[in-house]
Amino acid sequence: MGNPKAFLEIHRQEAGYRPIHDRIHDFGEVEQTLNTKERKAQASRCMDCGVPFCHWACPLGNKPPEWNDALYRGDWELAYRLLNATNPFPEFTGRICPALCEKACILNLIEHEPTTNREDEASITEAAFREGYVITHHPKRNGKRVAVIGAGPAGLAAANDLNLKGYEVTVYDRHEAAGGLLRYGIPNFKLNKAIIDRRMKVLYDEGIKFVFEADIDLQHLSLANEFDAVVIATGTPTARDLKIPGRELKGVHFALDILSQQNRILDGIEFKKDEIVTAKGKDVLVIGGGDTGSDCIGTAHRQGCKSVTQIEIMPKPPVGPEDPKNPWPAYPRTLKTTSSHEEGCTRRWNINSLEFIGKDGKLTGVRVQEIDWKPDPEGGRPLMVEKGKPEIIKAELVLLAMGFLKPEHPQYPKNVFVCGDAANGASLVVRALASGKQTAAKVDDFLKK
Repeated sequence: MGNPKAFLEIHRQEAGYRPIHDRIHDFGEVEQTLNTKERKAQASRCMDCGVPFCHWACPLGNKPPEWNDALYRGDWELAYRLLNATNPFPEFTGRICPALCEKACILNLIEHEPTTNREDEASITEAAFREGYVITHHPKRNGKRVAVIGAGPAGLAAANDLNLKGYEVTVYDRHEAAGGLLRYGIPNFKLNKAIIDRRMKVLYDEGIKFVFEADIDLQHLSLANEFDAVVIATGTPTARDLKIPGRELKGVHFALDILSQQNRILDGIEFKKDEIVTAKGKDVLVIGGGDTGSDCIGTAHRQGCKSVTQIEIMPKPPVGPEDPKNPWPAYPRTLKTTSSHEEGCTRRWNINSLEFIGKDGKLTGVRVQEIDWKPDPEGGRPLMVEKGKPEIIKAELVLLAMGFLKPEHPQYPKNVFVCGDAANGASLVVRALASGKQTAAKVDDFLKK
């Protein structure tokens, strides 16, 4: 630890975002970067505390004190080696991870100025690719074959680890390219798809085989007989619907309808005019208060919407750095304002959607009801109570961003393993990566026995 007093002398400095008037006109990444001197100064703030709660909080078991110290000392290659030892794809988490480690940082408890682990992670990885520190491995094959179904973060993490252990790995995916929600759910302004393609070239060069546009029948999994083991990492493909009157009106879409299509358009794929989902010139209503809803807001602005409103059925989270219900080092469920929210959005909580309203088959608005949540006297889930009179929110486009349903699986043979969101339900990319690595270890142990 080079500067034991840095956390006392240097304040947290984030790279920040590009100016709003500039970024809303393109889909380029909104986050900026610090220069080398500033980044090393931020890394020096990691105080190498006796009990590193950052390590405890990270599902991957990342060790920020170690690679932050290497970064501070200017040894970027060592920093990447230490980071990559636990995280297979730090260029992804360095952009879109909510940084559980930072919330558990002791500096977050004391001053609410945790170490900039996520940004440090991204900078280290970019330097590694730029300077040639990312090495292509060619492991000795052990003669056994493993199929991975799903090329999202969990599937790619499992495939990467199994390939490095010597297995011949084939990855199947129903889409035309790899990445899963990283490619088709995360907007380019948060994760440029060239970042995925760059990592894919490494995986290709290391010998992993990919088969795209492959619709695998999970109910009758013939691959279990063709391979020594099969890993299912198909994510959570079914979005939660809102089946209220008027659901059939033109203008009501799932969030991924607009997010995945916009990403495909940016990738050069063409759609017929009547297939395009666009917010251009429209009043947009986003139903759902999570990250997917936020991504819809940013996308709507870039498509030229007239206005955006976001509603959430749950109460407004606590404002500020501390959450009384989830005290440090747990992740605080506090109000989150994203770069998309900063670009302009009316946000409302405790709003229940009653009916989609339309004219001539086209959506014109949504009838909603303000509600309160009251404790259940019998101790069950809180009870929803109406408050005031229903109102109509004008909207020509509604985007449903209410999460995804956890998939159900049949009884598989013993050589089939399920990981990531397919096993646990929708969660964070860092948890998907961790699950993929853990499942690869289980497959390895199974096949060795």
